[in-house]
Amino acid sequence: MTFKDFNFNEQLTEGLLSMGYKTPTAIQQSAIPVVMEGKDVIACAQTGTGKTASYLLPVLNLIGEHPNHQIKALILAPTRELAQQIDQQVEGLAYFTEISSQAIFGGGDGIAYEQQRRGIDNKVDILIATPGRLISFLASGSLKLNHLQYLILDEADRMLDMGFQEDIMRIISHLPAKRQTLLFSATMPGKIRQLARTILNEPEQINIAISQPASGINQQIYKVHDEQKTKLLVSILKSGAFNSIIIFSSTKDRVKSLNKELKSAGLKVDAFHSDIKQSEREDILLDFKNKTLPIIIGTDALSRGIDVEGIDLVVNYDVPPDPEDYIHRIGRTARAATTGTAITFVNQRDFRRFQSIQQLIDREIEEVTLPPEFGEAPKFKADANNRPRRGRGNNRNNNRNRKPGSGPKQQAKGQ
Repeated sequence: MTFKDFNFNEQLTEGLLSMGYKTPTAIQQSAIPVVMEGKDVIACAQTGTGKTASYLLPVLNLIGEHPNHQIKALILAPTRELAQQIDQQVEGLAYFTEISSQAIFGGGDGIAYEQQRRGIDNKVDILIATPGRLISFLASGSLKLNHLQYLILDEADRMLDMGFQEDIMRIISHLPAKRQTLLFSATMPGKIRQLARTILNEPEQINIAISQPASGINQQIYKVHDEQKTKLLVSILKSGAFNSIIIFSSTKDRVKSLNKELKSAGLKVDAFHSDIKQSEREDILLDFKNKTLPIIIGTDALSRGIDVEGIDLVVNYDVPPDPEDYIHRIGRTARAATTGTAITFVNQRDFRRFQSIQQLIDREIEEVTLPPEFGEAPKFKADANNRPRRGRGNNRNNNRNRKPGSGPKQQAKGQ
């Protein structure tokens, strides 16, 4: 199947070709025809599978049939970074059309608010927004959504995790009752299904590879004591085996302190967290995207808000508290059918969390033995009641003498 099979209009097809789109992914093949038919959709697919294009393309095509520069589509996103990325993707896909978009999000100053207000006044076709900033525009009376035809919730599970459910319902009270609603999520917990029953009308359900990491990710763990983590991390980062790296830690304070430690070790790195200005965050992401900054450190908010090609290593400095967050973290690598490596440091305190991750993905993640120069690794055994059901992918016996940073890259290339 190719994108020509969807019979998009000529201008949209030209935009697709210019951005290098060739073969639709599984979620795109399943979702695009349903959206084109005008049905509500609840879709679940893992991160990095092309969810954004699976709703943007049909909506752009439908808007292109009757363009009149009124806000016809509203896309809700949990973070400003994701809202900006969606806006950039709209700009690329719609480049040869007359369709325009505007992203609105918080975190900036009064100048940023005024720029966003002027953008809306220019009568855009698609509005991409974070819930809080959108509510402020609606409350001021400067924004009306009377002509809205399409409501899309992207990363719906993350929006609920961040406490946006009441905001979402408040926003929906401002929308026309007659509309097409599309809900896209990487996971499908009960609260998402409950939301879907409330706001969707007889939706078509689409499920693609729920809660499974991409097959191109070479997943590994080191069992470590806390005092061994940073020394091991520095060794991996200085090995020269990886060029574009994201490090995840579970708290903002740890991100800040780890940033200082890695800089002291002579590494070119920057931290990404809510205490830095929006302009600084944008500069960091741009440098990382342009490969002038090789290493970035962040919390789980970064795992949903960054879409950069060519990331070849993800390091979980801490095991994430929610097993689903592990999927999102390591999903930053091996995107679009490429390969990559994900290394997780597991201490005694986090071992039960790690076992829950193995249960979720239904496989054992291969263990790399800690080299002797880093000291003795902790000894803890798996709980028999909390192991993966089938124990797929257990390759631990092949990694007894591997040095940190040497093997993972080579294996990733060979997958």
